[in-house]
Amino acid sequence: MANLIEIKDLLVRRNGRDALKIESLDIRQGETLAVVGPNGAGKSTLLLALARLIKVAQGEIKLHGKPQKEWSDLEYRRRFAFVFQDPLLLDMSVRDNIGLGLKFRGAEKHESRKRVLKWAEAMGVEKLLERRAGQLSGGEAQRVSLARAFVLDPEALLMDEPFSAVDPQTRANLIEDLSAVLAQSHRTTIFVTHNLKEAAQFGDRVALIMDGGLAQVGKPEELKQNPADERARSFVSGM
Repeated sequence: MANLIEIKDLLVRRNGRDALKIESLDIRQGETLAVVGPNGAGKSTLLLALARLIKVAQGEIKLHGKPQKEWSDLEYRRRFAFVFQDPLLLDMSVRDNIGLGLKFRGAEKHESRKRVLKWAEAMGVEKLLERRAGQLSGGEAQRVSLARAFVLDPEALLMDEPFSAVDPQTRANLIEDLSAVLAQSHRTTIFVTHNLKEAAQFGDRVALIMDGGLAQVGKPEELKQNPADERARSFVSGM
């Protein structure tokens, strides 16, 4: 499987301090990489650096073998879609929220309607298309947020704790439906979570970030059976 993203000797600074160091990490096309670690370890910083939303102090991130700095901002960022913990929907209909990015990109109305319906159905919100965003439950709003990301056909989906604000049953249903969509679309996904069981269930591989560095990366069973050190052993014992 070819690499979509390659990270080498990465250093990201935030608020005057070293926030994240990664010597080497490759992310393969079509895989789901679950990123876990304690609060403040640097998980969200990794997503922001991948999305080119914060500057890299040292090192390199490559997309398709081409250094991040050689891409224009627009060309690079359009290859990613970001799903946050808060759905961040606007005060408009579900249909308009899902299609907002397509509108900004100047998509033809017929094409936009077709793609909005496709992803509304895939995420189970096709019956809510005319409902206002403020009338949605938390789970429904996050489904709309996911449809809004997928409709842009990104090469990589970046998700930062997208299910942490919903109840356990809603979370389980969302994960099941999203897993099915990703299995069908083979979309590269980098998924930050505090839930170790969720990481093991959802991720093809798990990256453990601790103290601003990459402590270990591998299949979920590898991390559990062969933790890199005592810190890793302590953290992954809940998997």
